[in-house]
Amino acid sequence: MKIERTKNAGRNMVFGVLRKLCMILFPFFMRTAMLRWLGAEYLGLNGLFLSVISVLNLAELGVSSAIVFCMYKPIAENDLKTICGLMNLFRYYYRLIGIVVGGAGLALVPILPKLVSGELPADVDIYVLYLLNLLTTVLSYLLFAYRNCLFTAYQREDIPSKVALTVMFVQYPAQLLALYVTRNYYWYVAIMLVCQIVTHLSTALASWKMFPYLRPEGRISEEQRKDVGQRIRALFYTKIGYVIVDQADTIVISAFLGLTILAQYQNYFFVMNSVYGIMTILFFSVLAGIGNSLVVESREKNFHDLETFTFIILWIACFCGTSMLCLFQPFMKIWVGEELLLPVSFVVCICVYFLVREIDQLLNIYKDAAGIWHQDRFRPIATALCNLAMNLAMVRLWGLYGILLSTILSMAFVGLPWLCRSLFTTVFRREWMRGYVGRLLKYTLAAVAVAALTFFVCSFIHLGAWIDFFVRAGICLLLPNLLLFLLYRRTPAFGETLALADRMTRGRFRLEERLSPKEKGSRGPR
Repeated sequence: MKIERTKNAGRNMVFGVLRKLCMILFPFFMRTAMLRWLGAEYLGLNGLFLSVISVLNLAELGVSSAIVFCMYKPIAENDLKTICGLMNLFRYYYRLIGIVVGGAGLALVPILPKLVSGELPADVDIYVLYLLNLLTTVLSYLLFAYRNCLFTAYQREDIPSKVALTVMFVQYPAQLLALYVTRNYYWYVAIMLVCQIVTHLSTALASWKMFPYLRPEGRISEEQRKDVGQRIRALFYTKIGYVIVDQADTIVISAFLGLTILAQYQNYFFVMNSVYGIMTILFFSVLAGIGNSLVVESREKNFHDLETFTFIILWIACFCGTSMLCLFQPFMKIWVGEELLLPVSFVVCICVYFLVREIDQLLNIYKDAAGIWHQDRFRPIATALCNLAMNLAMVRLWGLYGILLSTILSMAFVGLPWLCRSLFTTVFRREWMRGYVGRLLKYTLAAVAVAALTFFVCSFIHLGAWIDFFVRAGICLLLPNLLLFLLYRRTPAFGETLALADRMTRGRFRLEERLSPKEKGSRGPR
């Protein structure tokens, strides 16, 4: 079956961005309401629960990624029998995972108070709130989660995005109203639980309607089962590594520095993670298309696409990182006030973290699409252990700075070089790696220079928080993009980006006709 990769990617991005914007704006208002009506401790407690649940989700082991990868080939060949067999296996795994997560979550109940430094809010029963959050997670596995893999494998993530958008427009206003009227955090969690159930059931109904001929039945061959099992075992290493890197920071801050400092940290992290989440939509919108391309296209064509994608991602990451660097402080003054402000040096660190994380995500999307988890299985563990060891050592010396620096250093000097080598020794050609890394470093240094120059210009603006924010926003919208355009306007990568934009808009602007013959013909390694 031929998937319209460009069309589906564009559709997924449109609805994915809309969904992500709602997932940013609504929680933003929720955090603001919680801060104003309940206090900073509740924000820290909410973040702690999310981190603990993320650790419990290790039981998922990356099953969905392994199943979706194994579906790329049968979908390309329209092998419905194999697809149904994989769904049946997926259903079995997810029911088992739901039971394991529930059991492990209950086992953690006795140690919950040890994860909090200082006093809890007086009207909070940490056990009840934790169990409600745990139930939300367990039900996410049991309520037909196995059917969601079809939307990902067929590159139709726009469908679950539409379902989620509809539910969010009910959930968040209801939570805001409940907090305003009752000032009770329990209502917030209970409404979240109900709406999550509605989301999962509605997504399953949409899957049955779109793919009525695909049901969880039959069995795949023993060879295929072994292949899936090997990929799941390899993905366990990946998943445990990333959970430690992502969630250890929150748990260590809560245990060593307290809920109030955790809330300060998470205010900044929330904004950075929101921008990162929008970028993630771009990656996941093209994941199935990349997987399909790796099956049906040549190695040279896929490497050419990687180079073009790298250029696009680094341009967008430069713009986003520069905007955060210049806008964080005035925005935080408006949002939470100067008493919860962190130093500018911390802002620089979190922007560096954002850039490193985007490069890591760029390379990981090709690793996931190619399914090379077994070959790369030890890297995430090594990165995570380095991060955790430095976290525990550096938090005592430098507090929040130690937490963030340990994550940056472990990713930049352990994870990224290892991942790049894995990618070029399995998916592409080893001899192409030096040229690609050189271009990646060139784009990164250009991004740092553009961010520094824009920040220097913005540093002269001192007109009050609101005026500062809007004037700096105007500068960030124009100056970084202008500088990047002047740097890259004559490069083949820029021409290829215009050609891609032309294809995604169905040739509406006929940009490809404006490319030089050299730019049109540039294919394969450069």
